[in-house]
Amino acid sequence: MLYSLLYGYFNINLFQYLTFRAGLGFFIAFFLTLFLMPKFILWAKAKKANQPISSFVPGHQNKKDTPTMGGIVFVFATIVASLLCASLGNSYVLLGIIVLVGFSFVGFRDDYTKINQQSNAGMSAKMKFGMLFVLSLVVSVLLSLKGLDTFLYAPFLKNPLFEMPTALAVGFWVLVFLSTSNAVNLTDGLDGLASVPSIFTLLSLSIFVYVAGNAEFSKYLLYPKVIDVGELFVISLALVGSLFGFLWYNCNPASVFMGDSGSLALGGFIAYNAIVSHNEILLVLMGSIFVVETLSVILQVGSYKTRKKRLF
Repeated sequence: MLYSLLYGYFNINLFQYLTFRAGLGFFIAFFLTLFLMPKFILWAKAKKANQPISSFVPGHQNKKDTPTMGGIVFVFATIVASLLCASLGNSYVLLGIIVLVGFSFVGFRDDYTKINQQSNAGMSAKMKFGMLFVLSLVVSVLLSLKGLDTFLYAPFLKNPLFEMPTALAVGFWVLVFLSTSNAVNLTDGLDGLASVPSIFTLLSLSIFVYVAGNAEFSKYLLYPKVIDVGELFVISLALVGSLFGFLWYNCNPASVFMGDSGSLALGGFIAYNAIVSHNEILLVLMGSIFVVETLSVILQVGSYKTRKKRLF
């Protein structure tokens, strides 16, 4: 909105620079999160929207009275900053907003169910997976219709490994969405600290997005160019800014948790950035903490259910 108004109508040249708008989006999201979060915490405490803790992590039972669903605030702040600073005529921006809202909504449904039932179980696994699958499929199909190429790239190699058929590419993108969103979700569910690794992953991906959208940089660095994708740099930095604001209230001892409302949105948007910048394989390295945490949760839960003992 500000971009269209100040650059489109008043021709303020500063707003034509992607880096300026991304920086502005960062600070808008940061301060908006700082301003709104205390109000949300008071509301959540009044409504007893507290964090149910799984029996598999007895050491975290002291966190059960901490408000959850704080992810709603930083997702909202990110969207506001994006609407103000990004070009809304860019389809990658619109899809990015859809990803944030869609995955956050699924997380909200799960959080709401947990709070109502005062259980860590939340929605049924089938319902949650079904909603995430449909959302991932819709976004993947839209990316295919948008014309995103289906080459698969490996880190440090100039040429792609191969070109995937459209159906295979869509299926692969769905897998990236599902695995990443659930990995971030499990990481946050384990220790409530998904925001810090998410910040580093988003910052790394935002650089690749910026390079992919810049003709000169992509040519010089031999990086695959993706037309118009650079505008996602604005949303990525806005999300990072909102996460810094969230951390002010989430650092130990935490005053609020992001809940599935935040972790699923983070995972979905990280996956989206990786897909459009052709970093699906590199994402495994960038998000190595999420991979390790996910494997840890799977092993711990499996051991607890079969042997009634924790591995470590």
